[in-house]
Amino acid sequence: MARPLVVGNGKLLVNLDEHAFVRDIYYPYVGEYNHVSGQYCRLGIWVDNRFLWLDDASWEIANRYEDSSMLTRTEARHRETGIRLVILGCVHQRDPVFLRSVEVFNERGEEREVRLFFHQDLSISENEVGDTAAFVPENNSMVHYKRQYYFMFNGSTGDGDSGVHEYSTGVKRFNHAKGTWVDAEDGKLSCNPIAQGSVDSVVGFRLRVPGSASRKMHYWMTIGKNMLDVKTLDAYVRENDPEKLMMRVHIYWKHWVNKVQKDFGDLTEEAIRLYKLSLLVVRTQTDVRGAITAANDSDIMQFNRDHYSYVWPRDGAMIASAVSMAGYWDMVKEFFRFCADALSPEGYLHHKYNPDGTVGSSWHPFIAHGKAQLPIQVDETGLVLAAFWQLYKSSGDLEFAQSLYKPLIRKAGHFLSRFIDEELKLPSPSYDLWEERYGIFTYSVAAVQAGLAAASNFCYLFGDDERGDRFKNVAEEVKQAILTHLWDEQQNRFIRGLYKQGDKWEKDMTLESSVYGLIAFGVLPADDPRAASTMRAIEQGLSVKTDIGGIARYYNDYYFQRSKDVSRIPGNPWPICTLWVAEWQVFAAKTVEDLKKPREAIEWVVKHALPTGIVSEQVDPFTGKTLSVAPLTWSHAAYISTCVNYMDKMAQLKAGSTVPDSVSSSK
Repeated sequence: MARPLVVGNGKLLVNLDEHAFVRDIYYPYVGEYNHVSGQYCRLGIWVDNRFLWLDDASWEIANRYEDSSMLTRTEARHRETGIRLVILGCVHQRDPVFLRSVEVFNERGEEREVRLFFHQDLSISENEVGDTAAFVPENNSMVHYKRQYYFMFNGSTGDGDSGVHEYSTGVKRFNHAKGTWVDAEDGKLSCNPIAQGSVDSVVGFRLRVPGSASRKMHYWMTIGKNMLDVKTLDAYVRENDPEKLMMRVHIYWKHWVNKVQKDFGDLTEEAIRLYKLSLLVVRTQTDVRGAITAANDSDIMQFNRDHYSYVWPRDGAMIASAVSMAGYWDMVKEFFRFCADALSPEGYLHHKYNPDGTVGSSWHPFIAHGKAQLPIQVDETGLVLAAFWQLYKSSGDLEFAQSLYKPLIRKAGHFLSRFIDEELKLPSPSYDLWEERYGIFTYSVAAVQAGLAAASNFCYLFGDDERGDRFKNVAEEVKQAILTHLWDEQQNRFIRGLYKQGDKWEKDMTLESSVYGLIAFGVLPADDPRAASTMRAIEQGLSVKTDIGGIARYYNDYYFQRSKDVSRIPGNPWPICTLWVAEWQVFAAKTVEDLKKPREAIEWVVKHALPTGIVSEQVDPFTGKTLSVAPLTWSHAAYISTCVNYMDKMAQLKAGSTVPDSVSSSK
């Protein structure tokens, strides 16, 4: 379960698997709709009367990205046939166009005919009902369409030879039909011109490849709302030369990812490469209209019949904060407008949203134990305000901040200032950041405190001092309540949270990595004795004691649990949690030598990413392989944040200057 190669432009997102098969096509929003839904859009070859799809075990395949670019590269070698393929792929930086090139290397001495077959398995609008696949002779292309979505597939073998050589359409996964891809396996297609219902298609191309030489062909997909749209884009690709267009895409992303210059200090080349790739990955998961999606790996559907293609305001806020720190605030500006539009009339953000801004699915009830409750995670509202302050500090965009002052900052700040338990002076109960339990949680409380502090800062910025004082006073009350109610003297650490049992508040003593939020959000400095003792307890108690290492979410984490031996494996290691401990070490560092351990954590993430650099949600504690979705956008953002803080701290320590304890603080 992973997507090792993802490419997109904020309107179109295409995911490929380890065999270079297209597995997801998201349009017109990043994360909505998935017109493939995890099925296999295959790629295969015929040579010397032998047919092979690229998922045949006899292929040797390696995937990667071209350096500092959103251009994918798959090298596939088949020793028995003496064929080697180099497959490049990208999405146009502006238009809904997916481009691929396939260079066929003939490793034998004689000229050979090689046939390439591309399979299209679409379920338009995430539904197989009522699709049409048809050959279009006007430009020798294949089109799939339903209602307002049209997908045109075409290609060229060069020398002015444009259009598919052969084609077929047919029925898939209905009445025992496997799919039209089977038609390709004899090396020729039946040229059935149209099919309707649950359908797929295959297009074929033929190359004469000289001995000990190579030939290249191109394949592309254009998307639009009608036939004219896709034909117009298809003509654009042909007239501008797909090879040149791919080179332009490559150059564009190289300039984009290097536009903010950084002093990477002593980070390794591999760590720097992952830093740049992480920026690009976050870009693919961010819609131009503001949605920052958590993940778009549709294989997770196999486990819970839902997916991660939602906007969690928490994830979005942490991602926006990280890329703002990196200097890419312009990429995430619209996220805050998205949140302002999504805010409830009362001023809170819901559990999660679809990329089009509508409220997403949820398992948080409106009633529990006979009592009505808000089905929210209050940290999400707080973190959006804190992240917006980070963006303002990075960008200095006063006008943009002013435009959202009333609809977002004041409105959300007002809600947070009132969502307070009168007895404890802590935020009222809500669901925790992991969406598993209901109560008052240290992470959530820290996020609310940071959100109120950010709202107060904005009020002062715009001369609204009375309101600023009000938000600031509540923030200070919350901070004092944290120290009073969430610190446990006996355990010498902050607790996970509080539960209401009857009329009593009970402590949840479970060791929990997210308590790091107290430091990350500026409630306490990293070298505060209470913060330090808490982080040491997390580092020791949540370390995975296998050869893999890393830090678990919390003690006895059940999600994708790989072992019941919790004394040795308290949970699967998460890159995010591992980086939280590393960031604390960065903030607490007093000498360059103190940065050794966080640098090792950065290298740990590099080591346990996929070979392409994609970082997952979790890592298997025994094998080190990815678990759950990949890429997880938050994992890449946490890596960016840690690297930025590490680089800044390294530079400051070398310069001998005084440094803040929390670069990501909302203060």
